[in-house]
Amino acid sequence: MSFSAFEYAVFLPLVFLTFFWVGQRFRWTVLLLASVGFYAALGEPLLLLVLLWVTLTTYGLAILLHESTIPFRRLTVFWAGVACNLIPLILLRYVPFSFGDHFSAGTTSGPWLSLLHAGTATGVSFYSFQAISYLADVYLELADAEKHLGYLALYLGFFPKLLQGPIERAENLLPQLRKSYVFNYENMRSALLLFAWGLLKKVVIADRLGPFVGRVYDRPHEFSGLSLVIATYLYAGQIYCDFSGYTDMAMASARLFNIQIGPNFRSPYLATSIADFWRRWHISLSRWLLDYLFRPLQIALRAHGTLATPLALMITFAICGLWHGASLTFIAWGVLHGVYLVTSLWTKGIRSRLVKFLKLDQVPVLYHCIRVAICFHLVCAGWVFFRAASVSDAIYILSHVFSGLEGSIRHLTNREMIRQHVLLGQTKEDFLIVIFGMGLMVAVYLLGKRGDSRRFLFEKPFWFRWSVYYGIALCILLLGVFGKSQFLYFQF
Repeated sequence: MSFSAFEYAVFLPLVFLTFFWVGQRFRWTVLLLASVGFYAALGEPLLLLVLLWVTLTTYGLAILLHESTIPFRRLTVFWAGVACNLIPLILLRYVPFSFGDHFSAGTTSGPWLSLLHAGTATGVSFYSFQAISYLADVYLELADAEKHLGYLALYLGFFPKLLQGPIERAENLLPQLRKSYVFNYENMRSALLLFAWGLLKKVVIADRLGPFVGRVYDRPHEFSGLSLVIATYLYAGQIYCDFSGYTDMAMASARLFNIQIGPNFRSPYLATSIADFWRRWHISLSRWLLDYLFRPLQIALRAHGTLATPLALMITFAICGLWHGASLTFIAWGVLHGVYLVTSLWTKGIRSRLVKFLKLDQVPVLYHCIRVAICFHLVCAGWVFFRAASVSDAIYILSHVFSGLEGSIRHLTNREMIRQHVLLGQTKEDFLIVIFGMGLMVAVYLLGKRGDSRRFLFEKPFWFRWSVYYGIALCILLLGVFGKSQFLYFQF
């Protein structure tokens, strides 16, 4: 069930009304049953069994960890928990790619082989990583084991963050699930506005950008120069609006129940370095990788001296790429970001001297803009691998972005050239709607720079607030693309 689907517009209010009217004692049960129903709506029974397996094994092993005092036994239990969470993910995500064509349409029978053939693992990577972080915190004695199976199940399977995260820490989410609910008008109002804003980013911007990007990236060898550049820029906008739109709707859905889910994005395309980008993009995954993979690797590799950090970075981002899917394109994307970070580490002194030589440090605004522009284009180069169907396609795109670029730009006064290289075969109306949506996002960002944009709106007179509300609703209804479109990160 997609957040942008009509079914969810019925499902969420029904869950909230039920949650509101039942007594406090049963509210966690309502949320748990709603989460199970939400996941069951995907129509893949095996996924429910995987969620049950992860929940039961994590619950039991966490209690064993909490009660055990023998170091070797605790370490064994912890790694058993990691294995119990990773095995389903490996079987669902990576085994189908290993077997390739052995699973043909004629040989698939039953839910297991069908699921392997489809390579479906929706949500598994998110709640598996969340379960591993919970076990790690219990093992390190940073958190107590949850003794209530129902609350742990809800922590892992809470429906707003089940399919695409964020990957929530136990210390943040578990106490909120136990807290008594008191109706909060401020939460209700901000939740509805945030949900509408996320929906606008999804159906008005991201889903309209999809055909522009798909036309080029599905057949890249038919294009060169300006078309490849524009399609890559548009994909950067599409994946951000799609994923951040989902996060906004997830945060809003949780906020209805007075549950605060952590933000997953913080203006990532305004980052001044790749390290800064990863502090702003998919924040929950970045923090997970930092705390549970990079730092342990860095410590384990300390015998290698100055190579410890570069090696840890490369391994971490190769795994980050692999986490997104069993494809060489994702691995190449992850490795590329690892190379970015290692190169930044090794060239820090050289870059500092170059900045002083060029006296850029004396013009901080210009220096900041240059850093943002460089970082954005490095990220876009990575997105080429992330979106391309194969590594060879990605290499073709990167090697042909300057092919005929000057001539294409020089002839942009020609309508046919504009249709081919800027509109990419789509309509002018679709392009203008996308530009309008992007401009709206910039306006909201500028308001946010002056303070909380929601607070800014809520302090305005009644007529102004409701004009904005109706404006957003009309934009969604009149300009939105509605259909079977899924969120891009559902595949991860």
